Amino acid sequence: MEIRSVRDGWRIALLLLPGVLILAVFTLYPIAKMFTMSFFDWKIGANQVSPFVGIKNYLDVFSDSFAHIALANTLYYAFITVPGQIVFGLLAAVMIHNIKRFSVTFRLLYYLPVITSWVVVALLFRNIFTNTGLLNYFLMDVLKIIDEPIRWLSARWPAMTATAMLGVWKGIGWNMVIFLAALQAVPIEQYEASSIDGMGAVGQFFKITLPNIKGTMLFCLVMLSIGAFNTFTPIKVITDGNPAHQTEVALTWLYYQTFSATGKMGYAAAYSILMSIIIAVVAIVLFKFIRPEEGK
Repeated sequence: MEIRSVRDGWRIALLLLPGVLILAVFTLYPIAKMFTMSFFDWKIGANQVSPFVGIKNYLDVFSDSFAHIALANTLYYAFITVPGQIVFGLLAAVMIHNIKRFSVTFRLLYYLPVITSWVVVALLFRNIFTNTGLLNYFLMDVLKIIDEPIRWLSARWPAMTATAMLGVWKGIGWNMVIFLAALQAVPIEQYEASSIDGMGAVGQFFKITLPNIKGTMLFCLVMLSIGAFNTFTPIKVITDGNPAHQTEVALTWLYYQTFSATGKMGYAAAYSILMSIIIAVVAIVLFKFIRPEEGK
């Protein structure tokens, strides 16, 4: 029996080895390398020396006003897109769950933005919000409520709001699919019993539906929060950080510091570490305060 157990252990180890190697090479090593880089004025050129600077890169991040702006913009983007995607995604899932005909068609229509290229839809939104774009045309020539075009992308908060609207619109379908699967797992007996007791649809939603999908909501909150902190393409395409870096988010600022400025890779590594810590804290807080009930 002991020999068989040892053989089974070796077989399990051999099966796990490829996955462990991939994790180590493509995840653990890059993280460790980035952490090391954050303590150096890192250079990538041939025969260039990367001097050790200690915590200087971290101090530079804390004292950099543009880094603060990028973090604030990232939080603003997250505060709009995460609740927006969850609310509209859940609403779409509830509506589709309760219809009998054409449910597959509606699922496809809601999910189409998810599989559409970020670059394509970002270019579309940029053209909508430009000075001569569709939105200004509608407000000036159709509704005639403004006399001159609004410069949506020329100011920080209007530009960030326009980008966040894109994030909400594109993520509704993904949340709809997740919530629809959760709704289909809610025991129908609970709805039948509550109907006998005279509970209406609104009461069933808040007292039966939401408690049963609390775990799914936690999953969506965590995943969407991580995704919001990792947003890059819509900002890069729609505003490219303009005007004057006022619409930078975490990843676009890292990209600018690494490739477009003076190649401050140590600074970018330090900023990445700090952003990772923030994301980890957010995930821990969500898991702590939005924990699914036992047995759900």
